[in-house]
Amino acid sequence: MNELKPNSEGQRAKTVKHKDYRRCVSCRKVAARSEFWRVVKCHPTNTIAIDLGDTWMQGRSAYLCPTASCLQLAQKKNRLGRSLKAAIPDTTYQQLGTTAFCKSKHISA
Repeated sequence: MNELKPNSEGQRAKTVKHKDYRRCVSCRKVAARSEFWRVVKCHPTNTIAIDLGDTWMQGRSAYLCPTASCLQLAQKKNRLGRSLKAAIPDTTYQQLGTTAFCKSKHISA
């Protein structure tokens, strides 16, 4: 939520915007949205896709740290599948796995 910033001059208080924080489904770390991978169950097709950030994908989403350990734990315990309420194909984990060892957080098409 927005917080009101106190103003000593008696003027109207200004709102201070906060960053959008998300939580990793694997390790439960809280950080800014830009620090995570976003996996989306697209609406209305119910297909699983990885949000590359160039266009906004509408649907149910889950966030995951861009590390191999979080990816392995999420796959082992089906954390993405439970969060998205859908079966996650192995190709999605493979795409995320190849990205985990790259410096870039986005998958090259």
